[in-house]
Amino acid sequence: MTERVVLAYSGGLDTSVAIGWIAEETGAEVIAVAIDCGQGGEDLEVIRQRALACGAVEAVVADARDEFANEYCVPAIQANALYMDRYPLVSALSRPLIVKHLAEAARYHGATMVAHGCTGKGNDQVRFEAGLAALFPELKVLAPVRDSGMTRDKAIAFAEEKGLPIDVTKKSPYSIDQNLFGRAVETGFLEDIWNGPIEDVYSYTQNPAEPREPDELIISFTSGVPTAIDGKELSPLQIIEELNRRAGAQGVGRIDMVEDRLVGIKSREVYEAPGAIALITAHQELENVTVERELARFKRGVDQRWGELVYDGLWFSPLKNALEKFILEANKHVTGDIRMVLHGGRAVVTGRRSEASLYDYELATYDTGDAYDQSKARGFIDIWSMPAKIASMRDQRLA
Repeated sequence: MTERVVLAYSGGLDTSVAIGWIAEETGAEVIAVAIDCGQGGEDLEVIRQRALACGAVEAVVADARDEFANEYCVPAIQANALYMDRYPLVSALSRPLIVKHLAEAARYHGATMVAHGCTGKGNDQVRFEAGLAALFPELKVLAPVRDSGMTRDKAIAFAEEKGLPIDVTKKSPYSIDQNLFGRAVETGFLEDIWNGPIEDVYSYTQNPAEPREPDELIISFTSGVPTAIDGKELSPLQIIEELNRRAGAQGVGRIDMVEDRLVGIKSREVYEAPGAIALITAHQELENVTVERELARFKRGVDQRWGELVYDGLWFSPLKNALEKFILEANKHVTGDIRMVLHGGRAVVTGRRSEASLYDYELATYDTGDAYDQSKARGFIDIWSMPAKIASMRDQRLA
């Protein structure tokens, strides 16, 4: 029986060439799998037909936008996930979704191998292979770009020789990955970290320096899940799409950073994530209103670790799954509304309200008649500072 390979297929040059390349190198039949994570671009049916025309024996396409929003973006919002306190895990979130569909396709079609088009320098090779190891450890993984010398010039020559229906001349000066949650841009002149990004780099956001009227809106959450904008109930997918549009029009979510890659390289990355940044900002502020102090303190460390695990390709790991259960419990009372103004590249919270609020006006006010007994503060301070006071007296005695 002929072996089968499931290929993570994008419709671009490298993965289109990989279909025939893998077939020649291994003698296996190739099944192309393309997943719509909200990246836009070509119609899925066009991509499916291209895969077949390039030699795939089967091409599977899946509209996974709702799945991506509900099962990957929402947990990232609940975890306030920002790698290195800035990057909202745009590419890192989509990889485990793609891996899940690859593993399902491999089981369904009886494949013994899975292939991807990642290079040996990036994080995605780890995310694909670590995810597959967790979901389907018996699979062998092929990485032709990394392991088989499938350079771009060789890919172009192969496509021309075989007459593949793929444009081999168009080449962006950047490497771009995008999905519902944002857009990542690297390479080209951006590799010189002294060079500033130009407007040509951006697609999801407008120039924040251009004059325009501010956009005020109200985002509603239920247990940390975004559920409505301006009182209109929407799905997470619809909310992220609307905020990408509205926050993007105000230039919100531009990030230019030098990032610590998992493989040990420092890499300059430019991101656009208008909806993600607006939602995480709103969610963080609602947590400030509804989550008790010690729980909030501990959760910040959990959030950071959750984001690092996802960035590092460990979505399916026991630790990430355990942390997620804690994050869900911590979000139990994160229900309410956040008023936000989008303007000049910033998403600024201007109002908060929640039935689960821990903010007590009678305790917080400085006006006459407040419910806080200030006279009790002296004894509290004496006891709170006692360990440091005793240690200081000891140090002075022994100096």
